[in-house]
Amino acid sequence: MRWIAPKLVAAANERVQGANVRTVRVLAPAPVKAGPDTAAAAPAPQTTVPAVPGERRTPPEGYRRAIEAHRQAARPSPADPAIAQAVERQTPAMRELSRRTFPDPAVVSGDVTAPIEQARLEHRCQAAATEAAALRRARAERAARKRQGADGVVGRAARASQLGRTA
Repeated sequence: MRWIAPKLVAAANERVQGANVRTVRVLAPAPVKAGPDTAAAAPAPQTTVPAVPGERRTPPEGYRRAIEAHRQAARPSPADPAIAQAVERQTPAMRELSRRTFPDPAVVSGDVTAPIEQARLEHRCQAAATEAAALRRARAERAARKRQGADGVVGRAARASQLGRTA
């Protein structure tokens, strides 16, 4: 069913006007416990009505043995007491290091900018200076190209030097 889901979506959208079917979710069949009434009766014909989920069957012996072997071979849980003690020892040290690295800001009066505002202002100034320098360089390179083009001296060496400067 999952393989033909795209075809089902296309068919549903094609046959029903205004349908916006995008996906089809296929659920696994639910196991049904066979009782004495159903075991003796002849198999019922398949209907289009979905079956009501029944009780779970007990898994086969081989399956249970495989699961038990997997559980025994699985790694132990990470809740090792030695690890928990190490975490308890390291947590205060890491908090102290963090406190020293990022100290609490002192109380800032109303007329003094906060440290975050100072950092933003410095960042804006650096960005403006970088943009101005890039514009100056671009204008200078454009003027140099115009001068060389007017002289008719633009050759391979001149182009290579221009590429070397801009890259």
